[in-house]
Amino acid sequence: MSIGMPRLREDAERVRQGAIDKGEDPGVVDVALELDARRRALLGEGDTLRAERNAASKRIGDAIRSGASPQGAEVEALRLASTEAGRRIAAIDEELAAVEAELEDALLRIPNPADPGVPVGGEDASVIVRTWGDPAPHEETGGGGPDGAGPWTRRPHWEIGEALGMLDLAAGAKITGSGFPVYRGAGAALERALIDWFIGVHTREHGMTEIWPPALVNTASARGTGQIPDKEELMYVATRDELYLVPTAEVPVTNLHRDEIIEADRLPIRYCAYTPCFRREAGAAGKDTRGILRVHQFDKVEMVLFERPADSGDALEWLTRAAETLLQRLGLAYRVKLMATGDMGFVQAKKYDLEVWAPGVERWLEVSSVSNFRDYQARRMNIRWRPEPGARPEILHTLNGSGLALARTFAAILEVYQQPDGSVVVPQVLRPFLGDRIGPAA
Repeated sequence: MSIGMPRLREDAERVRQGAIDKGEDPGVVDVALELDARRRALLGEGDTLRAERNAASKRIGDAIRSGASPQGAEVEALRLASTEAGRRIAAIDEELAAVEAELEDALLRIPNPADPGVPVGGEDASVIVRTWGDPAPHEETGGGGPDGAGPWTRRPHWEIGEALGMLDLAAGAKITGSGFPVYRGAGAALERALIDWFIGVHTREHGMTEIWPPALVNTASARGTGQIPDKEELMYVATRDELYLVPTAEVPVTNLHRDEIIEADRLPIRYCAYTPCFRREAGAAGKDTRGILRVHQFDKVEMVLFERPADSGDALEWLTRAAETLLQRLGLAYRVKLMATGDMGFVQAKKYDLEVWAPGVERWLEVSSVSNFRDYQARRMNIRWRPEPGARPEILHTLNGSGLALARTFAAILEVYQQPDGSVVVPQVLRPFLGDRIGPAA
């Protein structure tokens, strides 16, 4: 259950307001409370009837031991009372199962309330908390003419990528459809180099354990991280086998510890993982559909943390800095946004977005979302930790963040590092993989 019933009963108004703040229907909170009240009433009624049936059975035995005839009126009346109690218990159990199923569904549809201090509102209410680097200009004043002194304008990544044989969007559309890019030559090498370098930094410097998970997950895994029911329509489904293509490595990696109790000395657990990611919705028509800014398949390295509840707030800041480290070493100007309630998602309690500046399209591009879910996902997946040996298990906290999403990082690199002659200078940290330059001047 995503929202624990004790929390819902004790703090219903905050949970209800949390749904409103995220633009969700708060009525599901009242539905859940009503179903919970009915569930508790049925449990009480069932317990009473079971006690009555047990008492009747005992009285039958006592009567027979006292000399009553097993076929006598007294014993027969007790048997009829026991049978009727059993019939009513069966009816209650049937209704109870239905009520519990409805309650579980209702709880899954209650969003995670945002942390105190998260701005309330839509996209316009999100707050830029810091920036790094100087955004490259769209137009440069020097280097474009025959003498290297004239002005020149940075082109969008799809023009550079196609000119250098790095991107083949037409081939992807022919093979699969729009939103499935093909990377060629140096484009494929850049994609692979970014994945390798991201994973290397996370494992060697951030102490994360690399995971190579399946790209398909079952319904329980998708439900556990909150993709179902909230984002079910955005997922690709292998209907014959009832499996889902992963929208992010968060889904399989967080489910590694589903239904487990983790001892305190194992925490924190910090993973990183690469997967291809698949999402059906590619956004509204317009500039977003050009190039690789919004695609149905893209590569991403994900970071997933399992933390003690008292540590998850600090862990979110640490995780955000881990993602920022990559952008700084790539030399990409970026900003960090604290997302408002209506723009942060169904399951997050607090979320930062990292956006890089892409001068070719003159836009900030989201390349990482870093989120603290607190106990929301762990309740769905029944992931608990034991504070000390012999102690009662408690729900832990989960967090995740992109470290990083590659399509937009790829696009930003091409647009920031392009040169007037059409080549692209390779960021210093990637030169062991790719050399110094891609293109005519190589």
